Amino acid sequence: MNNESHVKIRIENLSLSFNGVNALNDVSVDIRDNETLAIIGPNGAGKTCLLNCINGFYKPQSGTIYYEGQDITRIHPDEAAQLGLARTFQNIKLYTGLNTLDNIMAARHIFMEQNFISSALYFGWARKEEIEHRKVVEDIIDFLEIEPIRKKIVGTLPYGMRKRVELGRALALNPKVLLLDEPMAGMNLEEKEDIARFIIDIFEGQGDTYSEAGVLKNGVTCIVLVEHDMGVVMDLADRIVVLDFGRKIAEGTPDEIKANPQVIAAYLGKG
Repeated sequence: MNNESHVKIRIENLSLSFNGVNALNDVSVDIRDNETLAIIGPNGAGKTCLLNCINGFYKPQSGTIYYEGQDITRIHPDEAAQLGLARTFQNIKLYTGLNTLDNIMAARHIFMEQNFISSALYFGWARKEEIEHRKVVEDIIDFLEIEPIRKKIVGTLPYGMRKRVELGRALALNPKVLLLDEPMAGMNLEEKEDIARFIIDIFEGQGDTYSEAGVLKNGVTCIVLVEHDMGVVMDLADRIVVLDFGRKIAEGTPDEIKANPQVIAAYLGKG
């Protein structure tokens, strides 16, 4: 999945603290188009905090984040989604009382032009718009192989299936950049293999198989992956950034990271 390309997101000297405790300390990273970048490190290293800064959930005390040249350091999460930044969460964020279809459909609201009043006045246009969005959602459901649970209440689903639904909701935002925060945490080997396959297929695109869902047709060519399973990371990532106690201690290809003495000492170990 490795291609030379321009910088999609540039993070410069980012620092974030909570009550005097540094979560990120002067972190600088370039996230390139046409690559999968993995962010690894011990628990508490600042990986999730970095994703939260990128899509606007956290506001850093210092430093700058540029997205396609635009300063997004203080962006609101909804604005980030409209720009094409979508993410999944380490702790699943779903509407547990709604079914799978409605959870994914809810993510499409940022693309809906018809508000409540206009829907009442122009029912035909609103209905047409809903049908178009539903086609995209159905493509995503088919792609993620969750057709059997499309009408099931999300709160009743097994953990692995809820993870798929959350990935589907992120895809429904038509992302240009997909931020995946531990998408395989708590999964068995078979479930991890399925998610890894989906990530590869999302990156590469599926051509005309899913013509209604542009994100599936064309692919998401910039993926940022936070994951603890090093086998998965080494297989999927083009580059890896390593954080430790909020600082970036290494950056490079999977082979470079595996051989880096500082990374071995801080995280990978000698085993």
